[in-house]
Amino acid sequence: MGPDASTHVRNAAIVVALAVVVWLIPGGETGSNTVGNVLSVILLGGLCFFAYRLYMEHRIALLDLPERSRVVLYGSFALIVFAVVATNRLWDTGFGGLIWLALLAAAGYGIYSVYRSEKAY
Repeated sequence: MGPDASTHVRNAAIVVALAVVVWLIPGGETGSNTVGNVLSVILLGGLCFFAYRLYMEHRIALLDLPERSRVVLYGSFALIVFAVVATNRLWDTGFGGLIWLALLAAAGYGIYSVYRSEKAY
């Protein structure tokens, strides 16, 4: 079966203890920021590798797309990259959060429209 309740309590206590250590030790904030940055670089590197693998596996299908569909698809992915890069700046402004959501919605609609048009045949 699954782990018992004492395992969950122990794991929660470990997380709380680590948070207290980061909070109390001088320079803990810098260390936690460093760890967070390293983890985000690893995550973004993994996403880039995943995108590369998807492109390599489906490049014939991508090259078979009409020119307009390819422009919309690549533009949508560029819009997603732009939104991810500008996340902090957009969320720090007044209506930036709405603009960020609109960018992602427009990119999602572009990807969906290409998918829908190619599956219509």
